[in-house]
Amino acid sequence: MRLRSTLFTSLLLSFITSSLSAQLPPPPPGSIFPKLPPSAAGCSITEVSACEQAAAKILPVVLGPSPLEENLRRLTDEIGGRVSGSPQMAKAVEWGKAAFRAAGVDVHTEKFTLPNVWSEGETRLEIIGGAAGFPVHLVSLGMSPPTPAPSGSGLAGGIEARLIYIGEGSEADFARAGAVKDAILLVNSRIGATWDDLFEEYTRPPEIISRAIKGGAAAILWTAARERMLLYRHNNEIDGRLERIPGAIVAREDALRLARLSANGNLRVRLSINNHVGGPVEQENVIGEIRGREKPEEVVILAAHLDSWELGTGALDNGCNAALVIEAARAIKASGLVPRRTIRFILFGGEEQDVVGSAAYVKAHSAEMDKIRGVIVYDAGSGRTTGFSLGGRRDIEPGVREALKPLDSWGATQDTYDMQWGTDHFDFMLEGVPTLVANQEVANYLVNYHAASDTFDKVDLRELKLNTALAAVAAWGIADRATPIGKRLSHAEISATFEESGFTPQMKTRGYWEAWQSGARGRKP
Repeated sequence: MRLRSTLFTSLLLSFITSSLSAQLPPPPPGSIFPKLPPSAAGCSITEVSACEQAAAKILPVVLGPSPLEENLRRLTDEIGGRVSGSPQMAKAVEWGKAAFRAAGVDVHTEKFTLPNVWSEGETRLEIIGGAAGFPVHLVSLGMSPPTPAPSGSGLAGGIEARLIYIGEGSEADFARAGAVKDAILLVNSRIGATWDDLFEEYTRPPEIISRAIKGGAAAILWTAARERMLLYRHNNEIDGRLERIPGAIVAREDALRLARLSANGNLRVRLSINNHVGGPVEQENVIGEIRGREKPEEVVILAAHLDSWELGTGALDNGCNAALVIEAARAIKASGLVPRRTIRFILFGGEEQDVVGSAAYVKAHSAEMDKIRGVIVYDAGSGRTTGFSLGGRRDIEPGVREALKPLDSWGATQDTYDMQWGTDHFDFMLEGVPTLVANQEVANYLVNYHAASDTFDKVDLRELKLNTALAAVAAWGIADRATPIGKRLSHAEISATFEESGFTPQMKTRGYWEAWQSGARGRKP
């Protein structure tokens, strides 16, 4: 045990004095890498030795010198933002394949169809009447259609209309506004600081959009939830569809000024969104694999999404975790460990268009769902892992905790039982497969989420290495267990979990409910 402790301390010292000093400041004294305990008693008694030995082999590979930082730098600095369907995304797929091969891991790609290809053209808002003009900073919503051009004009698309401030966009707000036909609407937002705030950014729009379309509005402007003129991009529709109405996000300070100027009802503006839309087009998921020694047909998946929006370079969302998946595969391969079951390491495409790539993977592999023993997903930047969201499955927690018992002192034990949409575990969860989504500290994720500021320098490489070690140990531990961490649920059992977790209203709000009930999406009744 002394040898392991001495090796671990040596690795820590070399790691702390490495180039990480150029990244975020170190944590307070005493919170640097928690030590691997000298013994572990949490795996089932017959597997204690295997759990300890696996963690002891994986950690030095991850926490020591590695290609993780350079892999991430190439993806973000050299390829940059990578919207699915773009040339940059094609380069990112090649990056993923090359990185897996360099790690000695077998890799292939699997195609899926993205319904629409989208890229932003020039987006402009001009004040043309009712107030003195000023430059308005804004970006198109992701997947927004272009604004129409005047018929037969040959001009770039544009809408000239009255701007109506619609407050929070509630039914009462629309009633107070009166007629909104052919108007451009401006919707308020609160500053986003928490995961709940981000959740609200996605759950509010569908009803507001429906009210706007019902009233005949021409477009919607959304007040940015970030301060200091920071611009970012979201989309509101599901399944890779285009937005139902042209829309843009306006820098918060400019949006609040427009709201004040529109108070007398006489503000007129011209909105031009000259986006490029095409498709459908084939895309690829990148899949590495370490084949199991005893039950190769049974599979544990470790995944992250490879695509991003393009205002920044997609470092926190989700380049760092794409690099994590590859590094975890490298560490397991380099350790010489061969798990009982197969581990697949997947980089999904089309996630930002509403998990199109992972949904397609689940559909293509529907016959294998009974054999998928767990799906682990990382998708929240480089904040420290505090535990996992278990998709309403209390029954799988003992197995998860056993797999990670050697790292208990790291504190990643705060599991939650909520169900959630919005990342690549979703369709596996709807199939009744055990899912683990990493719960992570917010750190600097939300302020840079989908924003121009989401760049390589925002990634905390120290924490990313810790997260990688946890992910690798979790994937190996779940894959090597004598028994699965939990069964696959039936349609009825999944529905019961929806009710217990309060997930049914979210399914309805986001537009998934009918497909779930009919069996078009998720496990069939």
